[in-house]
Amino acid sequence: MPRTFSRFLTGAAMYAAPLSVFLMPTLATSATAQVAPPKPADKPADKPADKDTIPVSLPIDGVAAIVGDQVVLISEVTAEALRRRSGGAQIRTREDFIKLETEVRDQLLETELLVQKAKLEKIEVNDAELQRSVDDNEKRIRVQFNTETEFRQALKENGFGSYDEWRKMQTDLLRRDNLQRDLITKLKRDGKMTAVNVSEAEVTAAYEENKTRLPKKAARVGLRQIVLATKPSDASKKRARAKIDSLRAELEKHPEDFETMAKKESMDPGSKELGGDLGWNRRGKMVPEFDRMMFALNPGVISPVVETAFGFHIIRVDRVQPAEVKARHILVSWTLDSADESRSKKEADSIAGVWRKGASFDSLSLKFHDIAGGEEKTIPEYPRDSLPEVYRNAIEAKKLNEIIDPFPIPSGQAGISKFVIAQITFLDEAGDFTLAEMRERIRSQLSEERSMRRLIDNLKKLTYISVRYDPAKAALVP
Repeated sequence: MPRTFSRFLTGAAMYAAPLSVFLMPTLATSATAQVAPPKPADKPADKPADKDTIPVSLPIDGVAAIVGDQVVLISEVTAEALRRRSGGAQIRTREDFIKLETEVRDQLLETELLVQKAKLEKIEVNDAELQRSVDDNEKRIRVQFNTETEFRQALKENGFGSYDEWRKMQTDLLRRDNLQRDLITKLKRDGKMTAVNVSEAEVTAAYEENKTRLPKKAARVGLRQIVLATKPSDASKKRARAKIDSLRAELEKHPEDFETMAKKESMDPGSKELGGDLGWNRRGKMVPEFDRMMFALNPGVISPVVETAFGFHIIRVDRVQPAEVKARHILVSWTLDSADESRSKKEADSIAGVWRKGASFDSLSLKFHDIAGGEEKTIPEYPRDSLPEVYRNAIEAKKLNEIIDPFPIPSGQAGISKFVIAQITFLDEAGDFTLAEMRERIRSQLSEERSMRRLIDNLKKLTYISVRYDPAKAALVP
């Protein structure tokens, strides 16, 4: 089981990093730090030229920089550099490590500036939320180990004297990252961080410089679809109607039995055991027929039978307050069988044929799409690999604008399908991102980076800073 542990320098401190860092998929969207003990660096396939000159352990401690009234320690710089090395940073020579340590020192210095600014802005971190984040992070780490002994041994091998020491380090780093994140949010909200204009030439130059490091784009597809529900036979609907009518007649005699009857007779698995309780609902949350009746009832009044795509309902409103009601219902659904499914498949084939002959998608979807099922009519630019398998198989080898033969998906009733009639509206193969595809993202990131750089430069002017540690002049560690 893999044990690759690394701390990604994310959050607000990222904004001062080069554009290439922003475009890396592991860093581009994260707002919280992941802190963990790294495993010892794997030996490179080819022996580095200066192997013996690359630090392998922490030096005797000292001050790397003074920022205001706080210090950044040399051990913090080297520990972070070693974590990045073990996490995959390509370090093959002493010069590579010097460059990495210099970058880390500067980033830790700038992080301290942002943390101090956050404190001046009276930003506080919610301790309960912080501990939940630390707990979640620890859970993600622990699953990489087979036993507690393995986990504790990894901590020891990577320089942590105890579990408590590692836990405290996680908490401190996450707290600092949260302070930075909340600072940026506050400054933007207060209008103290404004966007920096970026020219088209600068966007193009940034793309050309970083295009070999951009993540590859996944194959994407866009669809519009009509999902046709499998409908019951007239005989099945009559049986369900007769059942709900008999329940309604019983409630006329004993309206106080509504909850008991719902527990016994309702076919809604979500509310049956709750006596039909649907909780509080705002207008528009339920299907239209149900919604209209629910908001028309006075508290305590039992509704007439209401038909929806789910079956037949009896509704009772218990309480009303502005813009929402608390209601119960009893549902009796009809049953579906293979004959109903076959009839639905023939109808789906007919709809596909009419659509291919030029019928309007809007009119067809308005008439036939199963709104109650919850499937969207439009699926824009979706990663092909993330589509359900049945969709992936259906669109295999199909062309742009082609209307696909109807294919089945689960209906919600065991063993019975409903049918999808779909058209491919967007098709893009996997490969490199073009400048046109990346333009706005690059522009936004350059603007954000420069806005952060301007903030940090201003903070440097207002804060006492003394850099004491030059990795190039540091004594080598044996």
